[in-house]
Amino acid sequence: MEINCTDKELFLLNKITKAADTLGMETYLIGGFVRDKLLNRETKDADIVCVGDGIALATEVAKQFNPVPYVNFFKTFGTAHIRVNYFNNNDSSKAPSLSGEGVGGEAFDIEFVGARRESYRSESRKPEVEPGTVEDDQNRRDFTINALAICLNKKEHGKLIDPFNGVKDLEDKIIRTPLEPSQTFSDDPLRMMRAIRFATQLGFTIEATTWQGIIDNAERIRIISQERITDELNKIVLAAKPSIGFDLLYQSKLLHIIFPPMVELAGAEYKDGHGHKDNFYHTLQVLDNISVHTNDLWLRWAAILHDIAKPVTKKFEEGHGWTFHGHEVVGGRMVPKIFTKLKLPQNEKMRFVKKLVELHLRPISLTKENITDSAIRRLLFDAGEDLEALMTLCDADITSKNKQKVKRFQENFQLVRQRCKEVEESDHIRNWQPPITGEMIMETFGLPPSKPVGIIKDALKDAILDGLIPNEYEAAHSFMINKAKEMGLEVKKP
Repeated sequence: MEINCTDKELFLLNKITKAADTLGMETYLIGGFVRDKLLNRETKDADIVCVGDGIALATEVAKQFNPVPYVNFFKTFGTAHIRVNYFNNNDSSKAPSLSGEGVGGEAFDIEFVGARRESYRSESRKPEVEPGTVEDDQNRRDFTINALAICLNKKEHGKLIDPFNGVKDLEDKIIRTPLEPSQTFSDDPLRMMRAIRFATQLGFTIEATTWQGIIDNAERIRIISQERITDELNKIVLAAKPSIGFDLLYQSKLLHIIFPPMVELAGAEYKDGHGHKDNFYHTLQVLDNISVHTNDLWLRWAAILHDIAKPVTKKFEEGHGWTFHGHEVVGGRMVPKIFTKLKLPQNEKMRFVKKLVELHLRPISLTKENITDSAIRRLLFDAGEDLEALMTLCDADITSKNKQKVKRFQENFQLVRQRCKEVEESDHIRNWQPPITGEMIMETFGLPPSKPVGIIKDALKDAILDGLIPNEYEAAHSFMINKAKEMGLEVKKP
């Protein structure tokens, strides 16, 4: 396998070589950059290990650029970070072209650390650290494919150091720990999730003893902060085929610890000849389906959570079978609690997921009946600007082992899409603002903010959505006057 760096990457690496030789410091490119270049994957950052002071090396590298980038360093850990771009130097005429990106174009992150050896205490993932050799540093790496190092010093420039046959594991598509798996995972349990994440992202297989090490050490994940766990989980969610990662999390029992509500979806129950689908694997199929169409993390989370309340709403009805009545409503209520537990944002992202979980049955239900304009208007009104995201989720939710059944449902669903488009073009309901506002109602009848104002406002909305009156001011005003009269209200005298 060969490392093929772009001109832009070579430009940056040469700066590091110059700085390292100026300081007389043994310096290596290590980890993800080396791995990804061997796999011909895009890179936007690099890790540099030196035998010596990483902060001093970062400072010297920064001096190679004009203007000098800020060196963000952590003295306690002996680490430093700089962010540079390919035009951030004093001879831009020789810098590689950025295809019109211009000055200040593409950013590249470089992390620096002194080579070190580590030891861990059982109750913490924070190691005790002391200076070491590049071999010591490779020993502390999580996987063989991440322990690859390339010398950047001029004397041995480009020499690959591969003590654990990481290149062979890349060729064989294997995830393997460099040291004994239980030691690797006990030292830093987050590595178990990283193993699954890399297997998911790269399409690799976790080697048998490494996999057994994950199973044996799964309980150790409890010492890891929720933020770190969720960061790895989100990377799995954003993979091209996230079901691989979730299945591995489930099989290893890690999912049972980090996300119990999802585990409860697993399994199918049979009674009196009636069974229901395994909602865990159905959810994974929906997640994979939606991942084909979007990289939106929150739409993918909506796919994960769309049936999350099925276990708590499951009932067996004699003569009918299994039901999950109201699971969309209950599921919507569960979303904020799940986001809180997973340390996911409590802002519009959470509200977006909650909304889609609550609405995910609506478009599907319209395929099973004669679609009225009223039903379409209500869907458009309730979905608002998130209609396309909702329709994408619902499309992904059409799953069955019966291909003809899937085809029939998808054809019916396309009819719903078409009707939504037609009604929206004629009635302009999406993101609709009523022609009569609450303030206008209060002004007309001399009312303070109160229940009667809400009753009139809701009745007016329903009348428009049901097609009883057109979405116009005059018709809405007349309806308001008549509704108020029924309630015993009179127009305020001038």
